[in-house]
Amino acid sequence: MRSVVTGGAGFIGGHLTEHLLERGDDVVVLDDLSTGSLRTIAPLLRPGGRVRFVRGSVLDPVAVHEAIDGADRVFHLAAAVGVRLILERPPESLRTNIHGTENVLDATREAGATLVLASTSEIYGKNTADRLEEGADRILGSPLTERWTYAAAKGIDEAFAHAYFRDFGLRVAIVRPFNTVGPRQTGRYGMVVPRLVAQALRGEPLTVHGDGGQTRCFCDVRDLVPALERLSREPRAYGLAVNMGGATEISIGDLARRIVDVLRSPSPIVHVPYDEAYPRGYEDMRRRVPDNGLAARLVGFRPATGIDQIIERVARSLGWRDTCVDGSERDAAPGAHGASGASVAPAVPAASRES
Repeated sequence: MRSVVTGGAGFIGGHLTEHLLERGDDVVVLDDLSTGSLRTIAPLLRPGGRVRFVRGSVLDPVAVHEAIDGADRVFHLAAAVGVRLILERPPESLRTNIHGTENVLDATREAGATLVLASTSEIYGKNTADRLEEGADRILGSPLTERWTYAAAKGIDEAFAHAYFRDFGLRVAIVRPFNTVGPRQTGRYGMVVPRLVAQALRGEPLTVHGDGGQTRCFCDVRDLVPALERLSREPRAYGLAVNMGGATEISIGDLARRIVDVLRSPSPIVHVPYDEAYPRGYEDMRRRVPDNGLAARLVGFRPATGIDQIIERVARSLGWRDTCVDGSERDAAPGAHGASGASVAPAVPAASRES
């Protein structure tokens, strides 16, 4: 099977590319490396191998059509993501997330392929209902507030995808990931777990925004990626949006305390007001908890990785070595260092979201 992964040099895209390769697929990765890194998939790029990298933007219709031509299925993960990028460059984010998706939809339709479109839990905005179902109301702030441009663009993406399903018969499934985390994720764009873990490993204060009472459900990328692949082969999912998130709700304050405890870090926890951490236009969501029932029924999605294991896996990727939850000893990642080293990225204030 020939699969295309847009944004395949990113965090989720890199893990998905590995999984598809293990399943025997030939994989084309389309990525402009604006937020992804070739290091993510470098071990997979061998002469004569089954992974081909194409450096190009989803905003370039020629590059998109050439990458997707002849594909059996497409996973569209390329997007402008991260709180900081969205707040600092809203026009770029809107163009990438709307026009880029339109190019992918057109090319997938012409190729006769199946599409899995990555949306976001940001779709739900300020809706704090318990166990958000896919049909839950979207509660967004003003469209003139930059914070909501990402959710607005992804809502348009979903509407586009459903229109192509309804009017053109495109086999497209939409996935709404909730706070996916794991090794190789960067905290550079506001992702909270790698940022707090890196701070703990350096012995620096863990920066928690607001009072720390905002809650999230973190999902290990190992639990998400196989479900994405199965979703592409499930006809009942075509035309639908499907939540996929972690099973355990935790506040960001409690997350910071768990990180300190699990890593036995001397770091204190400090609270930073939102108006000091972000540019004008940022709002946080107090609560975001998925109902995974539909994903469980369609593809057997049942996230099994606990928060302590997630913390350890992220820490290991940054060079931590200790006895882990399962009793094994985890070695430091090559070239990385833990609390005594200096090769993890410099700290900036953490955010409480990940798309």
